[in-house]
Amino acid sequence: MQPEDQVIRYAELDGASIAWSAVGSGPPLVIGGWWSSHLELDWRNAGFRRFVGALAEHRTVIRYDRPGAGVSDRAVMPARSLEEELATLEALLEVAAPGPGPISLFGASSGGGVASLFAARHPERVDRLVLYGTYARGVDLAPPAARETMLAIIDQHWGLGSRVLADLFLPDATAEERDEFVEFQRRSASREVALASLRAVYDFDATGHLGDVLAPTLVLHRRADRAIPFALGKDVASRIRNARFVALEGDDHFPWRGDSGTVLRETLAFLGAPVETPQPGAAAGGGARLTEREREVLRLVARGETDAEIAARLVLSAHTVHRHIANIRTKLGVPSRTAAAAWALRNELI
Repeated sequence: MQPEDQVIRYAELDGASIAWSAVGSGPPLVIGGWWSSHLELDWRNAGFRRFVGALAEHRTVIRYDRPGAGVSDRAVMPARSLEEELATLEALLEVAAPGPGPISLFGASSGGGVASLFAARHPERVDRLVLYGTYARGVDLAPPAARETMLAIIDQHWGLGSRVLADLFLPDATAEERDEFVEFQRRSASREVALASLRAVYDFDATGHLGDVLAPTLVLHRRADRAIPFALGKDVASRIRNARFVALEGDDHFPWRGDSGTVLRETLAFLGAPVETPQPGAAAGGGARLTEREREVLRLVARGETDAEIAARLVLSAHTVHRHIANIRTKLGVPSRTAAAAWALRNELI
């Protein structure tokens, strides 16, 4: 998928606009509710786009920005409670996924609270719930003094606060990646909105409704996550009847970073989508028949590079690159360049 593949639309809640987009095909899979998002900037991130693109091979992926942030209405303040977050999600779905048909929810990080609340309140609408890197009570994220210090830093100097958060969310990132995330946060929300959003994150408490979730639930959490401790993910799973908990290796908080292929395979398998399992020593399926040059080209396709960029990097003609991609699609049995990139991500070729 490319940046131009996304079309942003708007829903409304109490006179405020909610920006949303949908890509892919199939039953709806709703992602959102985390404290910092920006539909346009997220979609320019090649890693994020690949992750969503892999999900979109099997589902219509619906994403949204909360009021006050991203490309939603910036003249209002963000939700202060899970009830207000729920009202936003309900208003969005009246437009983005109307009707009685079932939906699946992917609640990541602070978005887990509203996703699980919607599942508890609307059991007839939710067929699957995936919770990644989330928590039940915001007060458990850090000791009181640490929470107050973080809020004070954001209040007094949002530039410094965004850098502290970048270190927390991206522990293994390069300096350039951290700088990009700092800029992303500051463009996603003003100081006032960032402060109010983080305060709400600390105030969220899902313990009252997690026991009411009836939908089959998958809880994923990375063992060394520094933003939301591993124990909090296990706690969430223990509160939902018959939830399946999967421990993941790594310290990346965002699901599209690090070993994103495992996150995708677990999620897609849980949603009932066909998933290829990589074989030791070779990529799964048709990947075993790819030549070394084709694998090299596919890695670059999956990183979001164009034919011209790949040609320049590998010192090939654009025509040769185009022919390699056509051969790759034929060998993998996939219908598009995007599907080939998604295959590479799922099978850990990158």
